[in-house]
Amino acid sequence: MIRAEGKALLPGLFDLHTHWTPSGAPATTPQIAAAYLRSGITSVNDFHQAPESYLPRREWLSRLATPHVSFAARVSTPGGHGADWGDQSTTVWINTPAAARAAVKGLLVYKPDLIKGFADGWRYGTAPDNTSMDEGTLRALAEEAHANGLEVLTHTVTVDRGRAAARAGVDSLAHSMQDRKLDAAAVAEIKRLGMAVIPTLAVYEPQRPGSAPRDRTDPKVAQSFAKFDNALYNAKVLFEAGVPIGVGTDAGMPDTPHGASTLRELELLVRAGLTPAQALVAATSVSARIMHDDTDRGTIAAGKRADIVLIDGKPWEDIGAIHRINSVLVDGRVVVGKGAPPLPGQSAPDRLPSTKVAALIDDFERADQRTSLGTLRVETPDGGMDRTLEISQVVPREGDAQGDKALLISAHMAQKDDVYAGIAIPLTRGSVQPVDVRGYKGVRFEVKGEGAYTLRVNGIDGRWTRGFSATPGWTSIKVPFSELAAEATRKGPGPRWSGDGITQVEFGASREPGERVWLQIDNVTFY
Repeated sequence: MIRAEGKALLPGLFDLHTHWTPSGAPATTPQIAAAYLRSGITSVNDFHQAPESYLPRREWLSRLATPHVSFAARVSTPGGHGADWGDQSTTVWINTPAAARAAVKGLLVYKPDLIKGFADGWRYGTAPDNTSMDEGTLRALAEEAHANGLEVLTHTVTVDRGRAAARAGVDSLAHSMQDRKLDAAAVAEIKRLGMAVIPTLAVYEPQRPGSAPRDRTDPKVAQSFAKFDNALYNAKVLFEAGVPIGVGTDAGMPDTPHGASTLRELELLVRAGLTPAQALVAATSVSARIMHDDTDRGTIAAGKRADIVLIDGKPWEDIGAIHRINSVLVDGRVVVGKGAPPLPGQSAPDRLPSTKVAALIDDFERADQRTSLGTLRVETPDGGMDRTLEISQVVPREGDAQGDKALLISAHMAQKDDVYAGIAIPLTRGSVQPVDVRGYKGVRFEVKGEGAYTLRVNGIDGRWTRGFSATPGWTSIKVPFSELAAEATRKGPGPRWSGDGITQVEFGASREPGERVWLQIDNVTFY
């Protein structure tokens, strides 16, 4: 029994826009989950993961104290926002209605919980709009998603694109519109079409509490303040018009920590003009309704999921009281507060235990296009708006009467510095569970190509590389682990090789801008 006299009783809070990324804070899955629970957030949308990782991540989360996590499948345009840092195994690229429908159908095998469509062109309306998703394509994406029971949340930060999303049948914007203040016609259109808005004010706040004052005479700084003022205004005017306003943060992005940012978002909604009570409703019942989860959670009622938060204070009068979390329950089980088991701290395991894998990594013979380990290969070209154009495919091994196959990587390098093309072979599905390779001595493979290339072994703690050369004829190469060199990180020299926590083996090449590169690989094994 929990004694709750004098405490505020709330439904568990939602955060409809997060990124569980290793560049965020906290950076790893158990610690991220704990940060949300400590802040009273019991339902979260994760917009960051490759579909191939959903199954192992769901299995991992089932072993942890965690909020309910819904995975969003990512869909963007070629070169568009969200398609800048991964290949199509992470973010599917579309630019026609037919491609949109095919993308949704292709994602169904992974059982996504929702779709995130990147409708804006490059980066928040601050660069040329070369890659926005046209309204017809976005409409087809929404229609196909809805036909398969999936909600669509869309990335846009501009009024024009926001109105196009509403006309396309999108369920909610995943950001506030910030380029200008909404006029009455825009508000009326969004209201009439039934689209919700998740402002994510926390990620855009230009002056964070406790930070040094910023120089508002700097044009870029002044622009960030002006856009934030527009975001505050638009959140309030949409709310007053009856447009559903949900709570999300973009947590995992710079200076937007998990958990704490959700509570900050409530304070910013109050700053925008909502009352504390209205902000609390936005974070609970309205967010649940946006996700069509309102029959299951979002309010406290008989038959609903027992996701509950106890607060020491009255947050409906003073929204700052929301930080005074006393207890949190998920599915009726106490996860924070008296009687709860300890949540993961900084010293707790931040990864799944390492597993072992067979020596044969990939011989490129499987008919389903998966590796010999059953994983999905990942192309790893450079990132950005102008990306190296890369194609990888399994092809017959020339001159082999046995029908043997190999992997061909072919690329046209982008016109910029530090161009790169490569392919990573995950050792486990989605590269979620690490591997202990200390039972092996190195990597052996057969290659042909022209010039210098790089073998890279990727792990949770770092990356280790060694160069090699290839000629137009097949050559067998052995690379001992002892010859791998640690890649430097932003924080300094990379870690020493341990052989544990390994996730991928990668092959790639750098060339001059505009050049072409090719490489064939076969029979990749540990030895």
